[in-house]
Parts: sequence; C-alpha cells; structure tokens
Amino acid sequence: MSGPLAGRLALVTGAGSGIGRMASKLLSRDGAIVVAVDRNIKAAQETVDGLTGSSDNIAFEMDVSSSESIAKVLNATLEKYKGPPRIVVNSAGITRDNFLVKMPESDFDAVINVNLKGTWLMLQHFGKAMIEKNLTGSMINVSSIVARSGNIGQSNYSPSKAGVEAMTKVVAREFGRYGIRVNAVVPGFIDTPMTDTVPQKVKDMITMQCALRRFGKPEEIAEVIAFLASEKSSYVNGTSVEVTGG
Repeated sequence: MSGPLAGRLALVTGAGSGIGRMASKLLSRDGAIVVAVDRNIKAAQETVDGLTGSSDNIAFEMDVSSSESIAKVLNATLEKYKGPPRIVVNSAGITRDNFLVKMPESDFDAVINVNLKGTWLMLQHFGKAMIEKNLTGSMINVSSIVARSGNIGQSNYSPSKAGVEAMTKVVAREFGRYGIRVNAVVPGFIDTPMTDTVPQKVKDMITMQCALRRFGKPEEIAEVIAFLASEKSSYVNGTSVEVTGG
C-alpha cells in the first residue's frame, strides 16, 4: 500500500453518504485503512464495499450523539487494530430546518446533539485514546459556511456549526502539545443528499451569489480533508479552511 497516508488508520463519521463517503474514498486512495461509521450501517457498508484500498477497511453503526455508541465503536476499533485511529474526520451532521418561531424544541436539540455535542464526544473519546497511546495525528471537523453567514430557517444548524469552529480552536490548543492537530473544513453549498431537498429557486439564488456560479462537489471538500489528514499540512493547526467557491 502506498500514498501519503499509507498504513494509517482513519475513522470517518457520516461515512454513509455525501462528504463523509467521499472523504472515505479519498483517504483510502491515499493509502489509509478506513473505519467508516454511520447511523445507517447499510450505507456505511456500501461505502466500504466501494473502496479500492486496504482489505482491512470496516464499517460500524454508530450514533455520534451517544457516548455509549462511540465507546462501543472505539473499543471495537482498539480490539481489531490494536490501537486507535490517527485520523478522525467528524463529518456526521443533520438538519431540521424551520423558522425559529415554528421550530419544535426537539428539532433544536436533535441538531445540536448530533452536530455539536457529537463532535465534542468524538474529539473527547478518540483524542483521549490517541493521547494514551502516545500517537500523533490529525482530527478534522466539518463545519459549514452558514456558521458565518447565517441562514433563514437554520437557527439550530448555523449555531451548531459555529460551535464546531470555536471548538476546533480550543481543542487544537489543548491537543497540540501531544502532536495532534485539529482543524475544520468549511464547505459552501455542496451537491449532497442534505441539499437535495432545497427548492430549485433557492439553489438558483445561492448559485448566483457564488463567484464560481455553481454548487460544490463532495470530492472538492474531501480533497481538502485528505490534505489536512496528511503530513503535507503538518504545521496547519487550529484553523478553518473555507471551500466555498467564493
């Protein structure tokens, strides 16, 4: 196996579709052994089945909002690979869009629990495991441009992603002494299942506001993730990289 990530173990959340699936593919392309996790185990397995790299790739079912679920996957990973991943990509995310005055409290809680708390739990569980094993590595969190711009109907999603960016800076300071880098990727509007439900007239309006006049592709985000996972970005830490098409 060759490539800039040859032999490194990489875990990707939300790996069953969209950016998470493409990140899994490109990390595998670059030589990593991939642990693809998703609440939808069938989708995660389909991702693994589509990888062309190591035969040691594996899929697990996991709910990032559950500490117990994360601990179960971490323990299974430690047992199978005799150590934790040195690359962790926190790509899992959900939306529950509505105007603030109409949004059920349960929809606010669900988005915060997956997008923000889920990222916090992943950094805590897997970061601790890396530190205990004295492993250096890279942890990459997926934010969103709406963390900075705001977006109508996303009084839950936009704050959740803004929190991910702030958390990235904090944890980069805490983990840096151990040689663990923590960065964020900030996608613009990307063609994924998450944006499939956006009305066409809204997509047209968004496209006109983008300098490149188009939505991005999952692979354009995944290439930046692969860069941040590799030693090519060895002095990049605590930053958020916009990939928005301007």
